[in-house]
Amino acid sequence: MLDDKLIVGQINGIFGVNGWVKVFSHTDPRKNILDYSPWMIKFKGEWRQIKVENSKVQSGGKTLVAQLENVTDRDLAREYMGCEIAIDRSQLKRSDDGWFWIDLIGCQVETQEGVKLGEVKEMIVTGAHDVLRIQNASNTEESEVLVPFVMEQFILSVDIDTKLIVVDWVLEDDSEV
Repeated sequence: MLDDKLIVGQINGIFGVNGWVKVFSHTDPRKNILDYSPWMIKFKGEWRQIKVENSKVQSGGKTLVAQLENVTDRDLAREYMGCEIAIDRSQLKRSDDGWFWIDLIGCQVETQEGVKLGEVKEMIVTGAHDVLRIQNASNTEESEVLVPFVMEQFILSVDIDTKLIVVDWVLEDDSEV
């Protein structure tokens, strides 16, 4: 079941002749994906638990490679190309009062006055601060609301159990333009 899995990357190539694979990572920093083992790999439509035997960062920190258990040659490694990599949520370290960005996806967002803004679709990482991208609930067209994720300034509360985020935010009224 994918509920307890977090997609952290994908196998995007082969490396050498001894079965090593190139890894595209969604973690930040990218090399953090190599700290997790075992991986769950979606191989031919089914999730398989596979131990990472060895891993390293290649040439200037841009290429990540890993040697997977029982993958000992280039042809076998090629079969894993394009496979998603996931880890079990229990492999992550979380502070007692913290949450993960992935936990925010799907949360409903409303203002402190109770105005529903919509559902969090993704987190956008920017230089200044991260931003919630919210699918606008008050509009039937494809529209979105962007709210800076700055606790106590714009984000007043986050309740992961009820999937609700309360914000200090005002929507602009497009009808006056």
